[in-house]
Amino acid sequence: MPRRVAVTGVGLVSSLGIGTEANWEALLAGRSGIRTITAFDASSYASRIAGEVPDFDPLQFLSKKDVRKMDVFIQYAIAASEFALRDAGLPTNGGLGTEVGVFIASGIGGFSTIEREHKALLKGGPRKISPFFIPSAIINLAAGQVSIRFGAKGPNSATCTACSASAHAIGDAFEIIRRGDAQVMVAGGSEAAITPMGVGGFAAMRALSTRNDEPQRACRPFDRDRDGFIMGEGSGVVILEDLDRARARGARIYCELVGYGMSADAHHMTAPCEDGAGAVRVMQNAARSAGIEPSAVNYVNAHGTSTPHNDRIETLAIKTCFGDHASSLAISSTKSMTGHLLGAAGGLEAGITALAVRHQIVPPTINLDNPDPDCDLDYVPNVQRALAIDYALSNSFGFGGTNASLLFKRCDG
Repeated sequence: MPRRVAVTGVGLVSSLGIGTEANWEALLAGRSGIRTITAFDASSYASRIAGEVPDFDPLQFLSKKDVRKMDVFIQYAIAASEFALRDAGLPTNGGLGTEVGVFIASGIGGFSTIEREHKALLKGGPRKISPFFIPSAIINLAAGQVSIRFGAKGPNSATCTACSASAHAIGDAFEIIRRGDAQVMVAGGSEAAITPMGVGGFAAMRALSTRNDEPQRACRPFDRDRDGFIMGEGSGVVILEDLDRARARGARIYCELVGYGMSADAHHMTAPCEDGAGAVRVMQNAARSAGIEPSAVNYVNAHGTSTPHNDRIETLAIKTCFGDHASSLAISSTKSMTGHLLGAAGGLEAGITALAVRHQIVPPTINLDNPDPDCDLDYVPNVQRALAIDYALSNSFGFGGTNASLLFKRCDG
């Protein structure tokens, strides 16, 4: 019999703030974290806005010596993991032990480190490359450093599936607990790709918004005037725990994670298929995994990137998957406030979805002023909404046509 899996902790770091409470408060208030880029001089870039994490001090979480060994995406992962562990009432002193594992993803990894060390190579030759270059930059070192920092000796891994990466990490961690290979998993994702090459690369694809004069109004999922996504950074980590164990220790339970779906578009390296078939299958697979009908779902945290293609096709996919029930769903894109965290998006949004189920409140989709006629569902425009949520779905779709959906359920005690 598969074990039931509870969410007992949430740790969030994003452009909305550092810590779960700061993020949740901003989300409910409908505040945007999008600003003009400060990490580098972006004045010559087509897109000059992003969701940078404000006032992050890694020394609150790490020693100076450790900071020098870690790219920023790893630092964010450690911070979010510490928030999540404390939230769950689990130790942060290095003694988590063999029953606790870590599965933390990233889509890009240590971009700033790669750029910095490449400059050092060009300027001074190979002897100028830091010995910490590789372990600071590679994607699995977020999970590795979190396990080292907190003494988690159970299963340890990382996914790299573009913008679905951390949703896949959480789903895979869910399966690890269900089959009994761990009691607790620290799961999610982290990203810090607001760098000259990161922004320049997505700008070259014409994927980014160029509404530079109105940063806080630039990300507008499902709106007729949307013109591209906004890069974000940060980390979202949840604590998944065997439900019986969580109850036995008296843990606060946000909700249960009950379903996980995966699918592939098998269509194009960046564009979703026009009929949304891959997105339909992944949502259906999540519902099937949970043993429910799609009509039981009340809320969808959409992938909702604010790009012309994604929002229209995700809307079509929701209509196809849910049929007549689609018009009864509350749907929101919290990327409208955080920007798109790429490989960390699914982790951040899974945490947000767990909070929504716990508090029975749906965060809004802000900047939805002129709905696209092709996007004609209820996207909870601009203002939060109290809602009875029994089941909530979180969608993540990535380049290469890789899709993930996570299904959460209100805990029945």
